[in-house]
Amino acid sequence: MSITTLAVPGVRGLTPYQPGKPIGELEREFALKRIVKLASNENPLGASPKVLEVVRRILGGTHLYPDGSGFELKAALAEKLGVEPAQIVLGNGSNDVLDLVARVFLTAGRNAVYSEYAFAVYPIATQTAGATGKTAPAHDGSRGPRFGHDLETMLERVDPDTRVVFIANPNNPTGTLLGRGELYSFLAALPEHVIAVVDEAYFEYARCPDHPDALEWLGEFPGLIVTRTFSKAYGLAGLRVGYAVTGVEIADLLNRARQPFNVNTLGLAAAAAALEDTGFLEATVQANDAGRSQLEAGFRERGFDFIPSAGNFVSFDLGRPATPVFDALLREGVIVRPLGNYGLPNHLRVSVGTAEEIDLFFAALDRVLVP
Repeated sequence: MSITTLAVPGVRGLTPYQPGKPIGELEREFALKRIVKLASNENPLGASPKVLEVVRRILGGTHLYPDGSGFELKAALAEKLGVEPAQIVLGNGSNDVLDLVARVFLTAGRNAVYSEYAFAVYPIATQTAGATGKTAPAHDGSRGPRFGHDLETMLERVDPDTRVVFIANPNNPTGTLLGRGELYSFLAALPEHVIAVVDEAYFEYARCPDHPDALEWLGEFPGLIVTRTFSKAYGLAGLRVGYAVTGVEIADLLNRARQPFNVNTLGLAAAAAALEDTGFLEATVQANDAGRSQLEAGFRERGFDFIPSAGNFVSFDLGRPATPVFDALLREGVIVRPLGNYGLPNHLRVSVGTAEEIDLFFAALDRVLVP
């Protein structure tokens, strides 16, 4: 008997999440001195100096358990977002919160709906909970932005057994964005038995005037959960802090299933400090706008189609299998993200780095693409 048969069926059929290749691994593998990592949508500016100061100050207390309720961070978030602390659920990154939603609302016999080309964690969380994932085809470009969420098709996939719908806005890895009107209409059309998760991990980067803030609709839609993270624009990816904002009843359910002390002491303090440094956040967003434009201009210059993005990354189409180019870039010391596991085998996703890092990426790309 194979030991794998003892696992639940959903886990047996899963493809594990593939993180970006670590810098240290690439250094060891190819004996490289200079590595440019543009694979994991990290903030190239790092974290706010105010955050680093706070972290250094509390390092001596790491022998103590963190505040399991996250009182101070919840209070800071509640004040900033205009909600009650009881509406907030903290997570070890927003991935943790997405997994919580699946564990609380999904089980065998139920299903979750998500879009084609959407975040890989949605099917992982769904299948781990024993539920069935239902993928709705993305837009083909005829009725909406190509590769973007087709909300009409997603709504058609909802049935009496659907308990969760996952919507990423902006979406990773495509960077596509849903407007206020279309997202609101979709949420209003959902049956009462469906929990709607609007994943806003890249919320701070989306500057489009029509970009919705789903928090505004919490009072209108009792089944709405909005998730966000400190990993992206706030530069705290290594400390793993995310959160959900929802109604008090749903928050209570999620907190019942949440692991004790799921956010560490450094993360709690760093996130609270990051909220206060609005100047650093604005500098981050401005730098991202410039870097994203630099990437798009480089792709246009080289004749590559790319997906217009509202996030801190751009995915582009090589017009041929991307894995060999990805491998060649690794040997040049440049780490990007191949998208074959998302059903986009000809695409690479490139995070917005500094201007110098983007120049180094294009120089490496030109070298590996020489016939």
